[in-house]
Amino acid sequence: MNRTQIYITPEEEKTLKKLSKTTGKSKSELIRGAIDQYLEADTQSDWKNKIMDSAGIWKGRKDLPDFDEIRRSLDRE
Repeated sequence: MNRTQIYITPEEEKTLKKLSKTTGKSKSELIRGAIDQYLEADTQSDWKNKIMDSAGIWKGRKDLPDFDEIRRSLDRE
C-alpha cells in the first residue's frame, strides 16, 4: 500500500470522524472505500460511453449479411 497525503475541509474532517465512530472503520478505510467506489463508477461509466459511442455504427451498411435471416435459420435448427 502506498502512503499519500490529502487536504480536506474541516467539514469533511468532522464528517469522517463521525462516520468513523459509527462504522468502526478508520478514516483511511473510509477514504479508500470512497476512492474505490469512485473508480468503479468511473470505469463503468467509461464502459457505458464506449457502448453508446458504438451505437449505430452498422446503420446503412449494405455489405453485411441479413441478420434477421440468419437468426431465423438458427431458430429452425
